[in-house]
Amino acid sequence: MRGLMQIRLSGAILVCACALAAASASAQGSYSPYDESPAAALARYVRTLAAQPSDFESLIGAGKAALEMGDAQAAAGFFARADEVDPKSPDPQAGMGAVSVANGDPKAAMPYFKRAEQLGASVASFACDRGLAYDLLGQQSQAQADYRLALSTRDSDEARRRLALSLAISGDRATALQTLAPLSAKGDAGVARVRAFVLALTGDANSAVTAINAVMPGASAGVAPFLQRLPSLSAGQKAAAVNFGIFPDSGDTAYASADRLSGIDSWLHTAAASPAQAKAVQVSYAQPHGPAAVQRPVAAFQPKIWIQLASGQNVDDLASRFERLKAKNPDLFDGIKPYVSRSEDRARLLVGPFRGSSDAQIFSEDLKTAGIDAFRFTNSQTDRIAPLATE
Repeated sequence: MRGLMQIRLSGAILVCACALAAASASAQGSYSPYDESPAAALARYVRTLAAQPSDFESLIGAGKAALEMGDAQAAAGFFARADEVDPKSPDPQAGMGAVSVANGDPKAAMPYFKRAEQLGASVASFACDRGLAYDLLGQQSQAQADYRLALSTRDSDEARRRLALSLAISGDRATALQTLAPLSAKGDAGVARVRAFVLALTGDANSAVTAINAVMPGASAGVAPFLQRLPSLSAGQKAAAVNFGIFPDSGDTAYASADRLSGIDSWLHTAAASPAQAKAVQVSYAQPHGPAAVQRPVAAFQPKIWIQLASGQNVDDLASRFERLKAKNPDLFDGIKPYVSRSEDRARLLVGPFRGSSDAQIFSEDLKTAGIDAFRFTNSQTDRIAPLATE
């Protein structure tokens, strides 16, 4: 999807297109052992974390619930914290893969899924999310194979919806509609909308409009242009449109990254210091115009994970050192920006920050392969970190 401006559909179109949710299906039915909403589950996990910030199961549960509610940024923070607590567990890696998919970045998701499998996760446990990544990449046969694996898991209903859409993207309307039959039989609320997308994806916009009107009377005027244009998109664009409500237009805008860990860190730090504040925690689900948000105070300091490449007294020397490393290893340092940390006794050449211990470890291993000595560095409150100016 990079190289295309991604615009969020609004009004009636957004209600239709985003009804399938930008959330990961791995959270569906698995974020809580109880019959509760994602918002209630998130609030319950957050209350536990206020007293026990390193409770691994609560961090994973909170991440899945936040992802289910559409708040990928909060989910990433919870999964990153869980990865620090137990870097040998595959669950945070699978969670970060799901976050990357929810952010519309399937290429970034794949290494996480691979790492989760290497750490012992069954493919079926994250197949619904990886399937969507494959769909966004335009690899429908791989996507459909993953969705079918997920039909035997707790993600079965969402996997069935996504499988139907993927089949329609491939042009197989008959099998797509047959795939929806079990959901129709039990009165699944999302079937009508998915069915409309299936019809539109396979070239029958008129029948799709009729199906949309059956769900939302009078909405056809706003929805019709979207449904009529679907068949002209590429396979990956179709997947983004019907799963996320992301529609391509001219331009060249890429997704921006953010420091997702710091917000969760600051909230947990404050909650741990004053558990009573956690009971003022507000969890909201704004649909269709906004994601869920955990309202949390902002602490003044949030430590982050970095990789230290060198240290010394002269910052200019560190800049030259980075340029030499980059010149010898252009692929390894492609897109990597250097930072300098200043403390009372020295300056440190850093890259990062990383979302979790596993990410930092993977990059450290890559550096070691290239013959570069480096180690993990977590900044303290006295360290002053800023981008390092290079030529």
